[in-house]
This record gives sequence, C-alpha cells and structure tokens, in this order.
Amino acid sequence: MSEMRVECYAGYRADQRPTRFILRGRTFEITEVEDQWYSPEAIYFRVRTQAQDVWSLDAFRSARERQPLPEAPQVGLS
Repeated sequence: MSEMRVECYAGYRADQRPTRFILRGRTFEITEVEDQWYSPEAIYFRVRTQAQDVWSLDAFRSARERQPLPEAPQVGLS
C-alpha cells in the first residue's frame, strides 16, 4: 500500500483538521471537510479536493504500529 502523509491545521488543539495530503508523490489541497467522526482510537474525516482525475479513496489506515495486548496471567490447575 502507498504511503500517505497528511498536513493539518493546528488551532486550539494539535492536528485539528487536515489541510492537504500527499499520496504517491502528488499533493492534494483539501477544499472542504464534508464530515468528521470519532472512534476510541482515531478521528476520521471525509474530505473534498480539487483533483483533475475522477477517483475515490474510501479508507486509509495509519501505518502506526499497534501495541501488543498484555498477556493474560497463567492459571495453574491443581
């Protein structure tokens, strides 16, 4: 999968909303944030750009490494 870099506006909090992203070496200016929703792990945005080609990117996950789950304690049977 291609790497995607996102530049964000930082107002009263860090990374408040995306302003542009770089995908496969091309920079796309975000002209409108259409929607925003939350999960416990992330904030998601649906954005509109002024791209000359017609395309759709339905989802893109961060390449951040996930932390492993802690191991459950071993219970001995007697």
